Amino acid sequence: QVRDRLKQQVLEMTEKFPGFRPGLAILQVGNRDDSNLYINMKLKAAAEIGISANHIKLPNTATEADVLKCIASLNADPAVHGFIVQLPLDSDKPINTEKITNAVAPEKDVDGLSSINAGKLSRGDLGDCFIPCTPKGCMELIRQTGVQVAGKRAVVIGRSKIVGAPMHDLLLWNNATVTTCHSKTSTLAEEVGKADILVVAAGRAEMVKGEWIKPGAIVIDCGINHVPDSTKASGKRVVGDVAYSSAKEKASFITPVPGGVGPMTVAMLMQSTVESAQRFLEKFQPGKWTIQYNQLALKMPVPSDIEISKSCMPKPIDQVAKEVGLFPDEVELYGQTKAKVQLSVLKRLQNQPDGKYVVVTGITPTPLGEGKSTTTVGLVQALGAHLHQNVFACVRQPSQGPTFGIKGGAAGGGYCQVVPMEEFNLHLTGDIHAITAANNLVAAAIDARIFHELTQSDQALYNRLVPSINGVRKFSDIQIRRLQKLGINKTDPMALTKEEVNAFVRLDIDPGTITWQRVLDTNDRFLRKITIGQSVTEKGFTRTAQFDITVSSEIMAVLALADGLDDMKKRFGRMVVASSKKGQPVTADDLGVTGALAVLMKDAVKPNLMQTLEGTPVFVHAGPFANIAHGNSSVLADKIALKLVGKDGFVVTEAGFGADIGMEKFFNIKCRYSGLRPHVVVLVATVRALKMHGGGPAVTAGVPLPKEYTEENLQLVAKGCSNLNKQIQNARMFGVPVVVAVNAFKTEGKAELALVVQHAKEAGAFDAVECTHWAEGGKGALALARAVQRASQAPSNFRFLYNVELPVVDKIRLIAQQVYGARDIELLPEAQEKVALYTKQGFGNLPICMAKTHLSLSHDPEQKGAPTGFVLPIRDIRASVGAGFLYPLVGTMSTMPGLPTRPCFYDIDLDPVSGEVNGLF
Repeated sequence: QVRDRLKQQVLEMTEKFPGFRPGLAILQVGNRDDSNLYINMKLKAAAEIGISANHIKLPNTATEADVLKCIASLNADPAVHGFIVQLPLDSDKPINTEKITNAVAPEKDVDGLSSINAGKLSRGDLGDCFIPCTPKGCMELIRQTGVQVAGKRAVVIGRSKIVGAPMHDLLLWNNATVTTCHSKTSTLAEEVGKADILVVAAGRAEMVKGEWIKPGAIVIDCGINHVPDSTKASGKRVVGDVAYSSAKEKASFITPVPGGVGPMTVAMLMQSTVESAQRFLEKFQPGKWTIQYNQLALKMPVPSDIEISKSCMPKPIDQVAKEVGLFPDEVELYGQTKAKVQLSVLKRLQNQPDGKYVVVTGITPTPLGEGKSTTTVGLVQALGAHLHQNVFACVRQPSQGPTFGIKGGAAGGGYCQVVPMEEFNLHLTGDIHAITAANNLVAAAIDARIFHELTQSDQALYNRLVPSINGVRKFSDIQIRRLQKLGINKTDPMALTKEEVNAFVRLDIDPGTITWQRVLDTNDRFLRKITIGQSVTEKGFTRTAQFDITVSSEIMAVLALADGLDDMKKRFGRMVVASSKKGQPVTADDLGVTGALAVLMKDAVKPNLMQTLEGTPVFVHAGPFANIAHGNSSVLADKIALKLVGKDGFVVTEAGFGADIGMEKFFNIKCRYSGLRPHVVVLVATVRALKMHGGGPAVTAGVPLPKEYTEENLQLVAKGCSNLNKQIQNARMFGVPVVVAVNAFKTEGKAELALVVQHAKEAGAFDAVECTHWAEGGKGALALARAVQRASQAPSNFRFLYNVELPVVDKIRLIAQQVYGARDIELLPEAQEKVALYTKQGFGNLPICMAKTHLSLSHDPEQKGAPTGFVLPIRDIRASVGAGFLYPLVGTMSTMPGLPTRPCFYDIDLDPVSGEVNGLF
């Protein structure tokens, strides 16, 4: 009956949670025949019920340390819900059994042998512990008799930790009056004669005589003993601790030996395993979060960002991981406040529905920025800590270039920050350093290959590329791919003709077509153009090159758009670094570097987990530029977060620059590759920026704002709302509801803020609200959070702006006209050549990633508001084939910014005593 019931329960579990099965692990030390017999019985029962059972056998030479290491591994394995150590431990080495049983995690200790479970049982916490299987089976047998335990006199013979002692506690807490006896009890027969319920576990053959037993008593015999029997082939038979033949005449119920308690013990082990799996599912039910939020101690005036960050005591990051439903083996800790999350969580949650997807963007900003990051954090703090919704923020990792340059950090600001901000803004977990190493490996490979091809014959190149090792030559996997690309279907290096060897060894890179640059995550203007190869060892083979900033590397864009390790590796292989002298694209795969790139990036591909000031979870992952790349955090972080929050939760991500740049690329590039569909756009606007668009004086970083920005001027605000109207139209063009967040600064008047709200609603926004989250944290974004909740329920008809099958020029024109307001586009000669080249090379069907100024809807940063009628000049077009887009260059810009006269690093310092970071970010 028990097995049938458990079988049905397991079936219901697997139907409700596809891919899930209760897991049982049995750890055995040595090779005792009796242990093997018992284990086989348990494995057979588990298979019959549908439990996934795993038998781990250590040799009899195993040490205590070996066993403890194995136990630690099983404790951490989320697929193991029940876990027993088969006793006795058959080892040649001394092993403390008590230490071993107590090492098993109490929540997995289905044998109930740990001191914690024993302690809970002894004090009556029956619903919060595991009970040893034999006593549990005995109680089930007693219940099956229909006799009420409460008020009965019970006698337990035996006091072992496995049967006797827990049996006493179990009967006691079921309201029996219990006496424990043992082999030294002088009045044993007399005590037995008083028992309505008798449980015997003394380990002595037939010690309890039938005549001792009270008529009508229930007798449970737990003993297994061997006595001589010449009639048996083995010369012995199994008997219990009770003289069965005489006892059965007086007992109302009695268990036989064998065949009584033994099968029930196995059945109870299975039941405890299923119960543990049920508890696990209840505790780790996807989308069911129990979060401890942090209370903010708001101060006025608002302190500096670093002061606020330091005043917050972040939760241990493993606690955050547990709160959002991540398993211990899915989290790699990097200290106390940051961790990486394994991609395996996506497979575990693949059948779970996604939450609501929200993108935060902005109007065309001033050089100071309008607070998109702050609004993103404020919104998630409001949704989580105040409205108690499951919510994740997914943001980009900042570059150290702007952090130490002119902009400072990007962790948000005021009481809306990702913390600790110094960890966020500096090395984090080393992802950007990994990208630097991977990018520069490709750059080194390019120049080295050109050098070697210029200085060696075909045969010399071939001998080095495919060397003979111990007399055997063999192509590597990546070389096989190159041969297949060349149409050479051979795998024997000795079978290639001279012509085939020539095609294989010579990439014949045209130096003038190299688009791959070296990178560094520092603003260094003097590396914008350099000459390489000036050492005498390079034999005069010099060329002009440059350094870009690391986050502009195509490897960063690949990281942000990849949906797994395999996809990332394939994208690396497709990256085009140059063209051959015949005009053929040369890829990272041709250079043979793809596998090495994947190895360098194997950890960087995992999203980084952090938290906000108010304790809501944040994924910080990838940080591609928003001009020559798409300016959004990673697809992987978004996908994992959407699964973790559950169908009623929210994932809030941020798109770089204004809606015409970051949001357009979020929709047309990121959503196209990820397959995800957004529910709401949050458009951040400020009175300051709208005054600039209305004709206000120039806004310059590091210079005090002119009085036009600190005094009320409704006319200037109203005129500047043309930019707000256009960006609302841009968002609605994609069929997604728009909520405008008016980020309020202390210098702005109520009438100005109200005017922006009014204009936004008239322009077609779903809603528009004032926000004071910078000064008040999540509380100041409550109106925004409620508006986002309502908007997420509104109809959404998401659509792309263009079909990728359109010609390159048509796609560029659609973006220029529909998003920017241009009359037309003009392709300069170099851009025209690139359109023809990329179309010929087969890259014409890639999405478009416009690289233009973020300070205007047009190509001219001085044109504010919503200019129309202009012609957008396209001076060049480049390809990020691995990332998966073409990027037209509009106007002039550098991807290696320079340091200002007074960089941010003037304000950053380290306390030599405490080791704390001081200063501004």
